Amino acid sequence: MAAIPDYAELRCVSNFSFLRGASLPEELVERARQLGYTALALTDECSMSGIVRAHTAAKQHELKLLVGSQFRVDWGIASSDDTTPFDLTVLACNLNGYGNLCQFITKLRRSAPKGSYHLDISNLSGDELADCVVLASPKRMAEPAQLATVAQWLLDQFIGRCWFGVDLLRILTDEMWLHRLREVSAFSAIPLVAAGDVHFHVRSRKPLQDVLTATRVGKPLTECGLELQPNSERHLRTRLRLAQTYPEELLAETLNVAARCDFSLDELRYQYPDEVVPAGETPASYLRRITYEGGGRRWPQGMPAKVQSQIEHELALIGDLQYEHYFLTVADIVAFARSRHILCQGRGSAANSVICYCIGVTEVDPARMSMLFERFISKDRNEPPDIDIDFEHERREEVLQYLYTKYGRDRAALTGVVISYRPKSAIRDVGKALGFALDTVDALAKAHVWWDGNEVQKDRFEELGLSIDDLQVRQLLQLTGQLLGFPRHLSQHTGGFVLTKGPLSRMVPIENASMVDRTVLQWDKDDLDALGLLKVDCLALGMLTAIRKSLEFIGTRKGYVFEMQDIPAEDTETYDMV
Repeated sequence: MAAIPDYAELRCVSNFSFLRGASLPEELVERARQLGYTALALTDECSMSGIVRAHTAAKQHELKLLVGSQFRVDWGIASSDDTTPFDLTVLACNLNGYGNLCQFITKLRRSAPKGSYHLDISNLSGDELADCVVLASPKRMAEPAQLATVAQWLLDQFIGRCWFGVDLLRILTDEMWLHRLREVSAFSAIPLVAAGDVHFHVRSRKPLQDVLTATRVGKPLTECGLELQPNSERHLRTRLRLAQTYPEELLAETLNVAARCDFSLDELRYQYPDEVVPAGETPASYLRRITYEGGGRRWPQGMPAKVQSQIEHELALIGDLQYEHYFLTVADIVAFARSRHILCQGRGSAANSVICYCIGVTEVDPARMSMLFERFISKDRNEPPDIDIDFEHERREEVLQYLYTKYGRDRAALTGVVISYRPKSAIRDVGKALGFALDTVDALAKAHVWWDGNEVQKDRFEELGLSIDDLQVRQLLQLTGQLLGFPRHLSQHTGGFVLTKGPLSRMVPIENASMVDRTVLQWDKDDLDALGLLKVDCLALGMLTAIRKSLEFIGTRKGYVFEMQDIPAEDTETYDMV
């Protein structure tokens, strides 16, 4: 009996290809490891949203992860009878290739409305994807002349680093398709390689993938027709199954492609912007200077020895952890807000810091409290500092636009937030896909409230007269349960900004938010934490707007400008009134 061949899957999407992939990145990595794959490429469509989770899982399971993305390529004005759209999978070979790929995704996403992109031949050159390899996967209906056109373009742009990806999915046209690709490979010298076009980790996820397709096209399953995949072969197949499906040389070629890709997200190095450090100063010296200058304003009669000792302790710990830039960035944002008379206030564990009090981030004297600074920053926890700054909600946008202007759109962006399915939304999408009456779906969704938790309540079905023994109802329950927690779309954080020294778009793709003049990362807070990227939280608080208006009223009555700093630390009359 012949040995089971080694294999690397080169084309695979997760559920971060929204409403297309039907498995979590972690599920795909774990399954590939179980099957003994040599490597797995996560190639979500024009996205890196799921790559950090795949990276974390791959490290846990000791599986080589290839980092990439895939795109639908149109021919634009060059379109003719000899051209049909094709899929292009791009894999990063090294750190520079990864940066080029992220920048390419950013270009496509920034030039299109939120959640979309458009790529045609005129938007793509091999130079902007240097240090990447590519797999072209033409559509099955492509004629020889059309394949020849794709081959010529590949040779013009990616010679020496391109392949035709072959997806054999146990359908009637497999043999004819392989023959046609072999012919174009013979005259172009572009090699063929197996690529499974994976959409889910196990065969049993096919029904859920059908539901996602129905949701994407906006039709019930019975009307989706050829939009649905013809079978369930787009899963991570066993190597024995692959050996029975693909010629041996196509499987072996996957290892050659994987060997060209030697990049890990561990190579990313985050650096804070330098703008906050004046010429002739170091981050440590400048933070020390503004801290003691602020301390002189806080204690005009002289700084207590206890406070000075605490400042030195905090400066030493911040220096050890190299967080000076973070504090200076926050101080700069607060200084801008104060220069525009925008009321702002730091809160949370940052209030335990004397330095935050001295540089104006907080207004509560930590010397009057007994909280430990280590509650805010600690070597043992190995967690970045987290300073939440609230701004009056009517003027917070001025602060956000200041950051975009100061650092540029390629170095500043809001943190992404992955909006996931909860019971209401899952019931609505699955119910519509399965053909339930819209009023029934609406009633089922409304019967679930947020305090029910993240699970479907079977008793609500029975209360509405639906028997859980009915086959269609059981399908609804099962598919809804699988869909819960799946990402639905990417949104924006309430105010978490990531700022970098170099182009942020080379670390993570940036795309347009739904709000005008907002751009957002494709990674959320947990992804940033996993890779050690720091964010600055610029949040909006309606109560600060109310306080600012109150201060104006008080100042008008007293006859002089009354500021937050003028509010006494203790006010017995106010306490008695409350």
